[in-house]
Amino acid sequence: MSSRPAHLAAPIALLMACLLVLPGNAVSAPSAPDSPGLPLEELRAFAEVLDRIRSAYVENVDDRTLLENAIKGMLSRLDPHSSYLNEEAYRSLQEATSGEFGGVGLEVDQEDGLVRVVAPMDGTPADIAGLQPGDLIIRIDDRPVRDMTLSEAVNAMRGEVGSVVDLSVRRPGTVELMELSLVRSLIEVPSVSASMLEPGFGYIRIAQFQNRTGSDLRRELARLQDEAEAGLSGLILDLRNNPGGVLQASVAVADTFLADGRIVYTEGRLPSAQVSYSANGEDLGAGVPLIVLINEGSASAAEIVAGALQDHRRAIVLGTPSFGKGSVQTILPLSDDRAIKLTTALYFTPGGASIQAQGIIPDIHVEREHHPSGESIRGPREADLPRHLRSNGEPSAAQGKTAASDDRQIMEALNILRGMHLLGRSPG
Repeated sequence: MSSRPAHLAAPIALLMACLLVLPGNAVSAPSAPDSPGLPLEELRAFAEVLDRIRSAYVENVDDRTLLENAIKGMLSRLDPHSSYLNEEAYRSLQEATSGEFGGVGLEVDQEDGLVRVVAPMDGTPADIAGLQPGDLIIRIDDRPVRDMTLSEAVNAMRGEVGSVVDLSVRRPGTVELMELSLVRSLIEVPSVSASMLEPGFGYIRIAQFQNRTGSDLRRELARLQDEAEAGLSGLILDLRNNPGGVLQASVAVADTFLADGRIVYTEGRLPSAQVSYSANGEDLGAGVPLIVLINEGSASAAEIVAGALQDHRRAIVLGTPSFGKGSVQTILPLSDDRAIKLTTALYFTPGGASIQAQGIIPDIHVEREHHPSGESIRGPREADLPRHLRSNGEPSAAQGKTAASDDRQIMEALNILRGMHLLGRSPG
């Protein structure tokens, strides 16, 4: 094997630097855990392959593209949630956490080369068109999604407000494709919405966890408390089809209903990944009976909230098992317009349970609806994803808004709250 060409030394150094783990947006890297030296033979092989592609591939490919593809390849084989963020993907992520962007309003992931719907965002074109968790997007504007990366598919669905995007969608258990034309709009996702179901019984829906979710929740809770003339007798917190979001926002939500105790803790290989979050000393819900709704579309930050309130016996969790995404991703900037999203830790509920690939098991199992055949409908969960991490952090083998009266889970929760009010009981 030939030695590494001199002109590849700088690209190789750049590639190795991309492996440094940065805590959040820090500019300096902590010391990595002890590990054996770099495999020189494999590095030589990498340099050789890179040089052969540059000199012999049928078309000219610039060095930046080759190195970006190498980075993408490294991250894509780790777990489903680690990825390389180019300029467009990085911008899209920042837009998502701020809660405002242009597009159709879908949270998606990738399965077997297809784009799978995790959850439509409330009130968006995708939600209005009836897209559901588990739906598979086959084509976007007549372009097969198998030809796209996940970020390319997301960008293809975004665009100028008022323009149209055509989606070909297959629903699990069906053969025929649904052909949908969605008009892109400015997606201003309301993080929190609330209403009174009946006198004394409030309902709060969190669509996803954004930077402002904690403050939005406190505002809506205060409004419901003011609206309930005799005080709140019960409250439903709806986290169904909530794909997660900002970790600190989930802590703020759980803290709203807890007076003390641990909310969540994380464990990873680096000291910066060993973090514990606790309540700050006041239950703004004043101990009102609380029921949390979850389903297979409840993921990540939504599971942190459900798990914390369940472990502290502050709430009854009702619905179906959650998605099971118990890992924490850190955004590690490489420059002003590029970053990597890297899984750096697993998180655990206050009682020490890992959610990874298991999810939150509800205290009371209630299906929202039933298939005409009588079988319950189950959407995809973390354990179904290729290369998902097991609950101990080890990699798995590669595998491949409705009216309350029409919502079975809300009605069941409301009936339970009525009974608890009559008996004078709290969830604990």
